[in-house]
Amino acid sequence: MITGRQLRSHIIVALCFGAVALALLPLALILAYVIERGVTSISWSFLTEMPKPVGESGGGMANAIVGSLFVIAIAAAFAVPIGVCTGIYLAEFRDRLASAIRFAADVLNGVPSIVIGIFAYAVVVLPLRHFSALAGAFALGVMMIPIVVRTTEELLRLVPETLREGALALGATRARATFSVVVPAALPGIITGVLVAIARIAGETAPLLFTAFNNRFFTADPRQPISTLTVQIFTYAISPYDEWHRQAWAGALVLIAMILVFSIAARLATRRLERMTRA
Repeated sequence: MITGRQLRSHIIVALCFGAVALALLPLALILAYVIERGVTSISWSFLTEMPKPVGESGGGMANAIVGSLFVIAIAAAFAVPIGVCTGIYLAEFRDRLASAIRFAADVLNGVPSIVIGIFAYAVVVLPLRHFSALAGAFALGVMMIPIVVRTTEELLRLVPETLREGALALGATRARATFSVVVPAALPGIITGVLVAIARIAGETAPLLFTAFNNRFFTADPRQPISTLTVQIFTYAISPYDEWHRQAWAGALVLIAMILVFSIAARLATRRLERMTRA
């Protein structure tokens, strides 16, 4: 016989499962719809060929796929060190400067992406007098920094205080204790935070419209305009051509797949680091 307490427990568990299902339902519907519309246009030529002129069938988004990875890599190259070092400072020091930096990071994290794009346009594009991959990477990097800062700070604060005290008791300086003991202990979580930041910027379009612009051709010069997957999808989606609409759905599927593959790889790396840390 089920008691009243057990019945209430079962009801709460069922409500929790229902809430989880409702939270995952939009994601499942989006994935199913994108896969349904995009899988028919995915082919090897789509992944390896350049875009064709208007009126010609076929072609692909090879330049946009490589361009997106190129811009994200440049953005992460300067945003991750700045964000991690700033997060370490916020976790280790509790002064007024740290409070001001924390407040600024929270405000920056809430700034709309299009505003950051306009800022990058004024700071990078106008002085250089042309669009470029560097300008796009700067805009995306600015968006990454507050996420990495706050994630790094929170994860470092989760490290037990006994680890710091033990390192200091053995004669290590505060800096060495932080970088040799505390940071390695929080490294799996920091990598996950960096992954979240990369996933956040991978799907951004508005900042790149003002900075990287677009390019129908392939280029590896960071000083030149560059094609990115999100801008290419946007351009194809608002066009009046059915062929471009199909390729836009295929590009959206590729973008989701890129983020998914990168997330799985990072999760596997995180688990390996956790095992090494425990050992």
